Amino acid sequence: MYPNSSNLGHPPFSPKYQQQNTFFTKLPLNMPPGFVSHQQIVIPPFHFRSAVVETSPAVTPVVALQPLIYGNVSPVSTLDALTSFQGRKRQSQQRVPNDAKRQRIHSRDSDAAVANQAVPSSEERRRSFPASVSVQSPVLHACVSPGLVGCVPPLQDTFFSGATETRLPVAKDQLSQQVLDLFQACRQQSSDLDRKELCRAELQREIQLIFPQSRLYLVGSSLNGFGTRTSDGDLCLVVKEEPVSNVNQKTEARRILSLVQKLFSTKLSNYIERPQLIKAKVPIVKFRDKVNVDFDLNVNNVIGIRNTFLLRTYAFIESRVRPLVLVVKKWASFHEINDASRGTLSSYSLVLMVLHYLQTLPEPILPSLQKNYPECFDPAVQLHLVHQAPCTIPPYISKNGSSLGDLLIGFFKYYATEFDWSHQMISVREAKAIARPDGIEWRNKFICVEEPFDGTNTARAVHEKQKFDMIRSEFAQAWHLLQDKKDLNCILPLKTNQKR
Repeated sequence: MYPNSSNLGHPPFSPKYQQQNTFFTKLPLNMPPGFVSHQQIVIPPFHFRSAVVETSPAVTPVVALQPLIYGNVSPVSTLDALTSFQGRKRQSQQRVPNDAKRQRIHSRDSDAAVANQAVPSSEERRRSFPASVSVQSPVLHACVSPGLVGCVPPLQDTFFSGATETRLPVAKDQLSQQVLDLFQACRQQSSDLDRKELCRAELQREIQLIFPQSRLYLVGSSLNGFGTRTSDGDLCLVVKEEPVSNVNQKTEARRILSLVQKLFSTKLSNYIERPQLIKAKVPIVKFRDKVNVDFDLNVNNVIGIRNTFLLRTYAFIESRVRPLVLVVKKWASFHEINDASRGTLSSYSLVLMVLHYLQTLPEPILPSLQKNYPECFDPAVQLHLVHQAPCTIPPYISKNGSSLGDLLIGFFKYYATEFDWSHQMISVREAKAIARPDGIEWRNKFICVEEPFDGTNTARAVHEKQKFDMIRSEFAQAWHLLQDKKDLNCILPLKTNQKR
C-alpha cells in the first residue's frame, strides 16, 4: 500500500534499547496474551501492491449487533442505535469539514460509512488498507504464523483472560440494562481498532525514513478502552529513542509536523486525505486515511502515552467502568458540555471524573493504581516498556455491588450536591478529592481535574462562569430526572430528531 511497505518487519529500535529494568525481568512468562504493545509487534515482509484482491467482502470482520431494545421502547436497528445518541450539536453541524476535531460522534451518513468500511468499493479495493485484501492484517494477526520468532501476542480488546463479553456486568433493572445496551451498541469493535493500528504501523515506516529513530504510538480513546465506533485516532510521534527529550511545542514540534504534513501531502497523497497542520498550543497534524478514519498526530506527548495505558488498566480491572464512562460521555455530548474548544469539559476530563467518583464511594469500586502499583506507573519507566506493567495487575474485586443504574445516578448526585467545586480538586492519583493548589494553573478555573502524571489541570478550558454554571446545571438536572424516573431516555433520548 505505502511506497515503503517492503520495510515491514523492521523493529523500531536497536536491540540495545530493548533492555528491561529489574522490575520487568520479573514479569511472568505465562502472562495473559491479550494486552500487549501494538508498537512492538514484529511482522514478516508483506507487499501490499502485489497482494491479490478479492471481489468478495473484506476479511476484516464487522460485529453484527442484534436490533437494540432500549428499555421498554420499540426495537431499533443497529444503525439507529449507533446514531441515536449523537449530540444535537453534531446534528446541526453535519456539513462541517471532516477535519474538525468535533467529528468524534458523526452524522448518520458517517456511521453508515463506519459500519460498511469492511466492504470497500471497487476503487477502494485497489488502493485501501490490507483490510480489503485477501489476507488478514499482518499487524494484528502476525502471531498465527508458526514461523515467526520473538513475536509478541496480538493486541486484543482486553488484557485479561476470556472474552470481554463474559466480563460485562449483569443488569437486573431497566436503567442498568439501558446503560449496558448503549455500551454494547456503541463501543469500539476490534475491526475498528484493526484499521487504526494498520494505519499507524504503515505511517511509522514512512515517517522513519525522515526520522529514523522515531516511533509512532496509537494513544487516547482508541486504545484506552473508552472509545466508540466513531472515535477518531490519536497518534503520538516520539522522534528520539529513550530517554525521551523534551520538544519545544512552538518551534521544534511545528517543524517536525510540517515535514510530516509535507510527506502526507506529496508521497502519501494517494492514501492520506486533507493533511492539515494546526498550530495550537500543542500543534497537531489532522488527516483522514482512505478507509475514512480521522486522525490527530502530535509530537512527543509522552504523558498521553503513559495515560493511555493507565486508563486502559482502569477500564478493564472492573467490569462496570467502561459502560459507565461511555454513557457519561454520550450524555455530555448530547447536552453540549463535552467540547474543550468551546470552554466545556474534554472527554479525558470526563473519564477522570468518572474514575474519581468510583474511587471515592464509601466502598470503592476502583483503587488508586498509582499508589497501589507505583513501580508499574513510574514516570521513569521507558516508553517502550510502559505497555508491560498492566499485565501484572489483577482485576479489582470490590465489595460494592451497586448496579450500573445506581452508579450512574450516584455519579450525577456526587457532582451536583457533594463535590466542593470551589475548594477541591478531582484526583485519580490520590483516589480522593484534595485541596485545590494555589498555583497559576488553578487560579480562575472553575473545575480542577488533576492530570495523573504531571499534575496539570485537564479541565483548564472551563474558565468562564457561564459555562461552569451550565455544566453544574446539567449534572443537577440529570440527577433529579434519573432519581425520579429511573429511565435513561429522560436524560439521553433514544430519538434525537428534535430541532435545536
